Amino acid sequence: MILSMLAGWEGARDLDTRVEVASAVRVYVTVPPSAVDDACYLDLHGGGLISGGGEACRLMGCLTAATVGLRTCSPDYRMPPDHPHPAALDDCVAVYRMLVERYGADRVIVGGASAGGNLAAALVLRARDEGLPMPAGLVLCTPELDLTESGDTFASLRNVDAVLPLPLMEANLLYAAGADLSSPLLSPLFGDFSKGFPRTFLQSGTRDLFLSNTVRMHRALRRAGVEVELHVFEAMPHGGFGGAPEDAELSGEIRRFVADCLRPA
Repeated sequence: MILSMLAGWEGARDLDTRVEVASAVRVYVTVPPSAVDDACYLDLHGGGLISGGGEACRLMGCLTAATVGLRTCSPDYRMPPDHPHPAALDDCVAVYRMLVERYGADRVIVGGASAGGNLAAALVLRARDEGLPMPAGLVLCTPELDLTESGDTFASLRNVDAVLPLPLMEANLLYAAGADLSSPLLSPLFGDFSKGFPRTFLQSGTRDLFLSNTVRMHRALRRAGVEVELHVFEAMPHGGFGGAPEDAELSGEIRRFVADCLRPA
């Protein structure tokens, strides 16, 4: 379904995409015309942690590159059933490590939507605890931050969200493969942010099943003193409207945030 939604996007044909390999991980690198040579965006694809790889990963990277105007690296990370947690996170951390060595952490932005938001936030927590420097910024759009699905909107917006009408517990359990769903590397919402966390952009909508994930993350980061923005769009479902003015406004906010994060102090 993801591929069919993205395949008709004309802008993908105008962007230069090549394949690199980092620690055996295939990475799609998309370079928009406006890209600078000394910065990059690490984009982690969505798909419920069990889909969205291959050509869908490449096209989602193209969309992100067109939005942020930066060289965008999109890891085609491993997924269940053959490769459950922590395989995907291992792959994403390996690519982040490569980008930090190449560009410096202060020139790397990490982002992801939906399941990609889960991996982006988990990557930052694990990178921090492993002694890697923090990225310049973190972009989490409609992020899947709580695999326990404990938030209010998993019930109150059930069958209201036109894009993601039902919870994803079956996929969550497949991904976790018996690990505790409340572990911060599976559900970053429950992480300890007091030990350091980058400036963060959070986005959701009032009809997004993952709205609770997003607003609870905002409060958790605020309590830890992390610089964080929360953008909630009226009536927006999971992943946006697919071409409405609100989607263009969101893209503008992301571009502004990314530029601010990369601007010299």
